[in-house]
Amino acid sequence: MNISWPGIRPSALILAAVLGLSAAHIAQATVVEVRTVMGNFQVNLFDTRTPKTVENFLGYVNSGAYFNNVVHRLSPNFVVQAGGYQYNGELPLDTLNKGPVVENEPELSNVRGTIAMAKVGGKPDSATSEWFINLADNSANLDLQNGGFTVFGQVLGDGMDVVDSIAALSRFNKGAPFNEIPLRNYSATDHQNDVEVTGQHLVLIQDIVVIDATPNTHPELQPKPNTLIDEDPASESGGSGGGSLAGIWLAGILLAGLRRRFSPS
Repeated sequence: MNISWPGIRPSALILAAVLGLSAAHIAQATVVEVRTVMGNFQVNLFDTRTPKTVENFLGYVNSGAYFNNVVHRLSPNFVVQAGGYQYNGELPLDTLNKGPVVENEPELSNVRGTIAMAKVGGKPDSATSEWFINLADNSANLDLQNGGFTVFGQVLGDGMDVVDSIAALSRFNKGAPFNEIPLRNYSATDHQNDVEVTGQHLVLIQDIVVIDATPNTHPELQPKPNTLIDEDPASESGGSGGGSLAGIWLAGILLAGLRRRFSPS
C-alpha cells in the first residue's frame, strides 16, 4: 500500500509548533471519549500508572491523528484494534506517520474492557499509535507476551456495549494488513463479488477527544495489576529508556519512518 498522507490536522501541528508545546502540555487528561459511527464510549486513562504511554496517546489525540481512524482488526473474543489507518474519502486507506516509540509499561493486566498498546513482535519497547481493546480476559496471554502489553486505560460504564457491537460485525480478508477487518452493511456475497468498500462500510472513529482533564477522575477504579510480569524474570525488556516525549513528539510524528504494527496474538 502506498503511503501518501500522515492524517494529521495541519492546524493542530502548526499551532503546537508555534507555541512550542509538547504533547504533555497540550492536555493532562484522564478521560477521553472515542466517537465512532456505531456509538461513543469513554475511556479512563491511567495517568499515574502508565504516564509515558498516556502522554504518548494524548499526543496523537491532540494532534487529530485519530480523526476518521479505522477499526482495522477484529479478532472475536480477543481484541478490536485501531490507531494505524485513516479513511480520507477513498481507498486505499492512509497509514499514520508514527511518532517516537514509547517505553513499555506492563504494570496492569489485560482484562476485559481495558485498552492497551499494539507493538512490533519481539520488540517490547515499540508501541507508537496503534491500540486495542480487550474483549475478554487476555491476561494469561498478553500480560507476558512480548514483554507484556501495556494497559493504559479502561472503558467506562456501558461503553463496552458499543465495543461489543463492533465485535459482533462480520470480518473480511481484504489483504494484508486488513486480513481481519470488520465491515458494516457488507455481506459475504458482496465480498465474493468484490463490491467496493467505502466509508459506509468501514468502522470509523470520527475522533477521540478529551472530555475531562481533572487529574484524578474516577478514583474508584481499581485496575488489576499485572502480577505475571513480576513473576517472570525473563520478561524484563531492559527498556529503551525513552524518557519524556516532550518537545520532540510533534516533529517526530512527521519525520518518523512507517513501520507496520504487529497485533497481539
